[in-house]
Amino acid sequence: MSDNRFKDHLGRPIIAVTGMGVITSLGQGVTDNWTALTSGTSGIHKINRFPTEKLSTRIAGTVDFIDVPAENSVERSFAFARETTIEALAQAGLSGDFGGPLFLAAPPVEPEWSDRFALADRAPPSKTEGDAYDRFLAAMRERPDPVFLEAVQFGSISERLADMFGTRGLPVTLSTACASGVTAIQLGVEAIRQGRMDKALVAATDGSVSAEALIRFSLLSALSTQNDPPEKASKPFSKDRDGFVIAEGAATLVLESLESAIARGAKVLGIMKGCGEKADHFHRTRSSPDGGPAIASIRAALSDAGMDESGIGYINAHGTSTPENDKMEYGSMLAVFGDSLKDIPVSSNKSMIGHTLTAAGAVEAVFSFQTMLTGTLPPTINYTNPDPSIALDVVPNTKRDAHPKAVLSNSFGFGGQNASLVMTLEPA
Repeated sequence: MSDNRFKDHLGRPIIAVTGMGVITSLGQGVTDNWTALTSGTSGIHKINRFPTEKLSTRIAGTVDFIDVPAENSVERSFAFARETTIEALAQAGLSGDFGGPLFLAAPPVEPEWSDRFALADRAPPSKTEGDAYDRFLAAMRERPDPVFLEAVQFGSISERLADMFGTRGLPVTLSTACASGVTAIQLGVEAIRQGRMDKALVAATDGSVSAEALIRFSLLSALSTQNDPPEKASKPFSKDRDGFVIAEGAATLVLESLESAIARGAKVLGIMKGCGEKADHFHRTRSSPDGGPAIASIRAALSDAGMDESGIGYINAHGTSTPENDKMEYGSMLAVFGDSLKDIPVSSNKSMIGHTLTAAGAVEAVFSFQTMLTGTLPPTINYTNPDPSIALDVVPNTKRDAHPKAVLSNSFGFGGQNASLVMTLEPA
């Protein structure tokens, strides 16, 4: 019979984190990212991947130091996840076949136009009838090309990672918009809690910054147009915020039952204590202005963790820097924490790394654990013009020494996807 010291308040296995890896526009690896993040460095810069002269937004947090084809979002996303997984497994002390399942959050990107033209070129002359998909299938039957397929199908990312790292079972690829990273973590947590395995590999990646992506978000009026200087554009909770800055990145976490981690002598970095989610049917892109679903998500995470709001010492906010989301998130936190919210530091990593979209929830989970492990609160930079309607301690502009024992991290995405995590250093 398992030792009750390894069970949570509901008798489920306690979930430990034993390995982490991260890539953002600030650099590669947890150490370099954390050094830059806590120093208030911005990774936002002018885009040089494609022409931007006619675009209203010309800045992003692209990751340009990984050697992959500049025009291929699938290859970039795969390369980021590969590198963060290598780092996480090394820290966890795991090598060879991983042996547990893989849950991957990946952007549901469509092929770039260059790839679409290449697809059309593969259609044999004898197959002029039928739609494009029929012609493509005919081309693949006559001239199969697995390498080409991997380069244009985002679902291939998890298959390649599974082959590379020896995960068990069918790899799961998911996308719940900007909440995807948290959703992947939650799937890993639930798999271990249900006793189906003692460890899970969770990754979230997004290398989808392209001209088309920029245009689509611009048409939604979601992006900042404050292009000069780029590093000043992302300013969560500020009065003059005007939109988020699109960015790239990835993060991988190794989740294990605490019992398994202790048994193999692994170093436990922290505990994934609680997960909460709530669907929002208000609008396909906008969050409900009353914050009801976000409030429910936060409360669900606290309940899952067996905690009340008094136990939270720091909040890693979704903090996108859009006028509507920041206001909604503030109202949601206020509804949950009440007057005590003014005494809880709340900062946004997105002020420095931008919004990494599919990867954001996992990237910010890594930074949340780093906050507790190092006793350092990362700042919200560019906070020079406070929004008087948002009364928060945003850890303005400069890092702060503190030792929170529990952190709440929020991720609220398009399509009504709301998810929250509660993380601690210790099980109890």
